[in-house]
Amino acid sequence: MAPFTFTLFAPYNKQAALRLKNAHARMFGVDILMEKDESDGYFRATVDLADGIFHYQFKIQTKSWFEQEPEPALPNYDDDAYKEMTEEEKNEKAEAYSKLLQEIRERNRQREHEATFTEIWYTFVDPYATDVDERGTDDAHKAVGVLTIKNGKRIIDEYEWKHDNCNLPPDEELVIYEIHVGDFSGGENDTNARGTFTNVTKKIEYLKELGVNAIELMPIKEYPGGIYNPRYYFAIETSYGTTADLKEMIDELHKNGIRVILDGVYNHSDSSSPLTQIDHDYWYHHNPKDVTMSWGPEWNYSFYDPKYNIWPARKFVGDSIRYMVEEFHIDGFRFDAARQIQNFDFLHWVVKEAKKAAGPKPFYCVAEFLPDEPCITNIDGPMDGCWHDSFYWALRDLLLYDNVDIGRLKAGIDCRQQGFLGVTNVVNYIGNHDHDRMLVEMGKERSIFGEEAFKRVRLGVVLQMTSIGIPMIWMGEEMGEYKEKTIGIAKIDWSLIADREDNSNQINKNLLSFYRGLINLRKSNKAFYSTNLDFIHEDHDAKVLAYQRWSDSGERVVVIVNLSGNFLADYHVPNMPVNGWWHEWTFNYDANVENNEVRLDIAEREAKILVWLGENYNSPQAESAAQPETVPVESEKATAQEQQQPSQTDSSTKSKLDSTQAEVPLPQY
Repeated sequence: MAPFTFTLFAPYNKQAALRLKNAHARMFGVDILMEKDESDGYFRATVDLADGIFHYQFKIQTKSWFEQEPEPALPNYDDDAYKEMTEEEKNEKAEAYSKLLQEIRERNRQREHEATFTEIWYTFVDPYATDVDERGTDDAHKAVGVLTIKNGKRIIDEYEWKHDNCNLPPDEELVIYEIHVGDFSGGENDTNARGTFTNVTKKIEYLKELGVNAIELMPIKEYPGGIYNPRYYFAIETSYGTTADLKEMIDELHKNGIRVILDGVYNHSDSSSPLTQIDHDYWYHHNPKDVTMSWGPEWNYSFYDPKYNIWPARKFVGDSIRYMVEEFHIDGFRFDAARQIQNFDFLHWVVKEAKKAAGPKPFYCVAEFLPDEPCITNIDGPMDGCWHDSFYWALRDLLLYDNVDIGRLKAGIDCRQQGFLGVTNVVNYIGNHDHDRMLVEMGKERSIFGEEAFKRVRLGVVLQMTSIGIPMIWMGEEMGEYKEKTIGIAKIDWSLIADREDNSNQINKNLLSFYRGLINLRKSNKAFYSTNLDFIHEDHDAKVLAYQRWSDSGERVVVIVNLSGNFLADYHVPNMPVNGWWHEWTFNYDANVENNEVRLDIAEREAKILVWLGENYNSPQAESAAQPETVPVESEKATAQEQQQPSQTDSSTKSKLDSTQAEVPLPQY
């Protein structure tokens, strides 16, 4: 037996108590009154505990300004009854839930005008609990904190880190892969109801082959309904696995040179989060800052308590962030709904605290700040980067609706035109968890399917991977995942890239190879690590845009994009930055540029990527131009074959390049 002290910070509450039992016991014993120290605002209770696992709760005489009516649990969108509903019935169900939720929230708002509930006792989980058992219910008052004692001390787990000294990529070299742990599972036949950390660990080899060097985990904090409404800020979602499973996953990712960025929700919490039960207005705003953009009680980072010399909300959230960095060795944070936080002073402070906890390793903080603005990242901004949502919408209008706005597109490709300063200032994507994947959008909005849809996606990926900024892939995009956005279960369909006898998924495999090749090109060419970008040609009539990326060490890449729906034969591109040999990456051949111009055949909605080889490079010559390698399609037409031919204007200078003959990453088809 050894003494263990339970602590609860509740500086203006009158009384508090502890409920404690062995994890194997059915019921709690008598409440243990906690003593309050008025000098620091903490309640404490010291109990002798043997080694083992214990369940505990706190009780408090609340100071919250109303007794909250619990919000209804989210409807089960995965049961058989729901699946059998018509679309009209599904919409009615969703509308009924939304109406009920709004009614309850309105009643809760009105309750502040009633008598205060100063004599009400609430039972709740320790706000700092690192493990929570919700006991199969969304009722926060029935959940318990889980405490493990070994050798007289509290432990989180017994995992021993193995790969802390591995080299990790710097921020400017990142290619991020966004993952929902619950859906990134072993496949449709996986027996787990939801994916787990172990499932992700088993897919590390896949991530390596894809080429990504960072993953962004959607929120993994314990939550009752939606992952973007966290209830417990120190506990990990139980359905995903144990803390040791999470650590092993992160450790193995680090071993393979992959960083881990954690998506965190620090604008608001779940309405039944423990601190709402203690003294709501001490930690949260009394009313939402903007009722049209409110998802739960909003942290009040502006409130300072002079009596205890503390910023209550800042301290709690800062403690949570430091805990995640120190305990789980993560490499960065995404701050959800950062614009709604409306407090740059807090964001500056908390980012500094996170990086201090991380030590000397690279640590990347990125904000969802919509609409995106450079104020969040530039000299006076608190963040390293922000989600580049304007880039997404420009590409969406182009790929989905054929709206060619070259000026708008240029601003997305070169974020400096929007006022951003560096490569790490923006994260570029053509999809994320907030949107349907682009393939889904094309099918739903325009009935565009098959090779035409995949071709448009390939165009978007080229623009994404060659623009200034850090590219991010929403899981499944790279293989043509087709599932719609949902709050329910939507596991990745790994059969899309499995071997099939009929080869019916070749189009998906080709897209995956295209992604792998482009990521490899981006990672191996320093031209993409700088803000060096010039637009060398724009043709508003033909809808062609060309730009070059280059590095100070001599690497150069020119991207030529046909944004139109027309095949352009023998198209003339002037203003090539240097003469000499270039390798056309997309179709794998060499071109000799003379007089700073090149002629190319460019199919509709297609991009050419020219990688500089050198003025004196000895290109392999053939007596006649070799047939280039092409992206196979499900049904090839004669016109498509013609479109895949390189220009024959100077066929003697073009030949297929063997990958052993130049240090240029080639597409893998």
